[in-house]
Amino acid sequence: MRSVIATLRPLGRLPFARGLATAAEVPAATKEEAPAEAAAESSLAGRWTPFTKRTGVIARKRGMTALWDQNGRRWPVTVLQLDKVQVVRHSPPPANDKKGLHSLQIGASDRRPKTVTAQQLGHFRAAGVNPKYKLQEFRVTPNAVLPVGTELSAGHFVPGQYVDGFQGVMKRHGFRGLKASHGVSLTHRSAGSTGQHQDPGRVLPGKKMAGHMGNVKKTQQNLLVHRVDLDLNLIFVRGCVPGVDDAFVSVRDSIKKVSYSAQKRFMDGKNQEEWIGGGVLSLPVPAGTVERAEKEGWPKVMEWAGKEQQE
Repeated sequence: MRSVIATLRPLGRLPFARGLATAAEVPAATKEEAPAEAAAESSLAGRWTPFTKRTGVIARKRGMTALWDQNGRRWPVTVLQLDKVQVVRHSPPPANDKKGLHSLQIGASDRRPKTVTAQQLGHFRAAGVNPKYKLQEFRVTPNAVLPVGTELSAGHFVPGQYVDGFQGVMKRHGFRGLKASHGVSLTHRSAGSTGQHQDPGRVLPGKKMAGHMGNVKKTQQNLLVHRVDLDLNLIFVRGCVPGVDDAFVSVRDSIKKVSYSAQKRFMDGKNQEEWIGGGVLSLPVPAGTVERAEKEGWPKVMEWAGKEQQE
């Protein structure tokens, strides 16, 4: 186990592993085995580990539909589409960052240059990509860094894995409103009485009233990827994702069901095939890109077979 942890350390710092402070603390046997460990590290550079933190993507929510699994069971799914998702900027970790995580700025959906300010246009031009409607940064481990300009595909996620989706639109209060027929004129959607006249004679603090809505980010965790369509760049996830149709949604590997669960199984001594679970053996590292999908001939449509078929 100690040798495995030593091999995985460069790919992502482990919370439980202590690095040697000075060269004097390194035993002689360890120094002799350094070339062998370096070879093992290079072989793991393109492999997913429980401590790998991959980049997320920015998708457009296209609505909801239903799919049937191998057993004929109907599942409601949300359709997410990746629209020209590219890496716009790469920032190495600062010198005082103990985690050593890099930052990748991801952009989605091309827009006309005339609708972008000169400063933003220069930023996109330096990266060699078209101007984007939406930008967001994701922190990644060194083995998940992508070159600027790389285009991500729906194959970045594997059917059977879990993801987290988060977006910023929510309903405010959900009032029923006043009567829609008799006795009400032009105030059907009114909030009703707010402060009264004499007692208390004021609006109480915290009163639910009309105001700004949609500025709160909502996250839906542990959504199962049911199907991936590479031709249309679609991801079908089970359940609902916050936001209206055509809204931008950020999607990343699930923190609880992928990262934390895989780390626990790794610490329990499970085999690599059991780290993620659900029949998923690994995830694309550093990412599932359009170029990689075409070069390796990935299937155009991939669907999760289900737990029963995996067993």
